[in-house]
Amino acid sequence: MSFRATVESMSKIMDDMGITELNLERQFLFGVYRKHIHLSKQQAAAVAVSAAAPTISELGNTAKCEKQISGYALKSPMVGVVYLAPEPGAKAFTSVGASVKAGDTVALVEAMKTFNPIKSDKDGVVKEILVSDGQAVEFDQPLVVIE
Repeated sequence: MSFRATVESMSKIMDDMGITELNLERQFLFGVYRKHIHLSKQQAAAVAVSAAAPTISELGNTAKCEKQISGYALKSPMVGVVYLAPEPGAKAFTSVGASVKAGDTVALVEAMKTFNPIKSDKDGVVKEILVSDGQAVEFDQPLVVIE
């Protein structure tokens, strides 16, 4: 089987099993040359920032409707792992019902062993926290809803 065919079959398996990331390693010439491949697929997420219910045409052929968000959705600027507290066992940066001001840190996203603070863009009250501590997040994924 060619390498391209292997990657294509792995991509199909990823779709079937709901896997979004996969690391492949292939050795050539007695381990002298290694080829590492990281496959990552974004999950389809249809998130609307309005209180209006979606119409049948907006839903298309999908049977399930993603949760509607009303308010301002603070989104992840990168792929990584989100942390809601500065360290394990510490108090969370924010909680539902807490007031936040523009510039306040509401979470951290770890990417490439670097912790990046996620700061609020506006003043408001945290209506909902859409992720859990230690959860993998995708680029542009909503993290916190602020009203």
